[in-house]
Amino acid sequence: MIIVLKPTVTDEQVTEISNILQSRGLGVHLSRGVETTIIGAIGALDEEKAELAGQLGTLAYVDRVVPISKPYKVVARAFRPEGTTISVRGVEIGGRRVCVMAGPCTIESEEMLLSTARFVRDQGATILRGGAFKPSTSPYSFQGMGEEGLKLLSAARDETGLPVITEVMDPRDVELVCRYADILQIGTRNMTNFTLLREVGQSRTPVMLKRGWASTIEEWLQAAEYIASRGNYQIILCERGIRTFETYTRNTFDLNAVPAIKELSHLPLIADPAHGTGRWSLVSAVARGAVAAGADGIMVEVHPTPQAALKDGAQSLTFPTFSKLMEGLRPVAEAVGRDC
Repeated sequence: MIIVLKPTVTDEQVTEISNILQSRGLGVHLSRGVETTIIGAIGALDEEKAELAGQLGTLAYVDRVVPISKPYKVVARAFRPEGTTISVRGVEIGGRRVCVMAGPCTIESEEMLLSTARFVRDQGATILRGGAFKPSTSPYSFQGMGEEGLKLLSAARDETGLPVITEVMDPRDVELVCRYADILQIGTRNMTNFTLLREVGQSRTPVMLKRGWASTIEEWLQAAEYIASRGNYQIILCERGIRTFETYTRNTFDLNAVPAIKELSHLPLIADPAHGTGRWSLVSAVARGAVAAGADGIMVEVHPTPQAALKDGAQSLTFPTFSKLMEGLRPVAEAVGRDC
């Protein structure tokens, strides 16, 4: 349940109500906005909620109590109706400007990464993506450069000023990746790796959670709740397409999910049209559609020579096609009241 406190509430009163909730065995999640302070009470049984709401509603500094029946609480829209903006080294995700995450699927060499990082920055990208650890369906495929790749990402950040995002696949690697990355990415295969979700939840590094390729929106939000329940509220959702019966595209990008998430959750949302289609020729059109539907940003793969890429060359943009994507995004963003 959500307890909305009055604007005049004091720190002592927040402590008082938190102690009341904890004494009843409930988890407490505090959210302080510019004008409103909200407390999420986690763990109340359905039969207890009406009585508890009545008791808490008598407190002079409580504005209202909102019972929530959904299995996810902290990531629900009711917990923070105004929405969440996450700041990463000065780059806002969820604000007015559409965030563009761009870079190679896999870090292959220092020269390739740095040339790509410089180019996407100059074209308007705000975050550099690059895989140091790469999941592969085949055990014989390239698995990434590991820590050496993380070091190259850090060097690219130092040169270009772009914050970096990279995937973490194993709970044992979370501490290592946190030393280099500004945002931890949880890939589609690991959306239900609850051990990993709990581990990144204990970190305080922002996390981008990709939707599982066969997951419902509710399952996706419950996975985000795993992270939030451990105290890390800096969560970004990423719609990257789901598996359907269609074979022309790698996945089916779920455009419905963009406004649905905005209706159900306060978390910012990034669209990944590269994995959502698997075809570079479709990436720009789907990216424009996602921004028009309300996505807070996009993630795309860019490579100097996609035909020679070690991973996902078919869905990677060249430098010229990335430039055209940025040109096409700007008027769409402007049309929906945003910058790009």
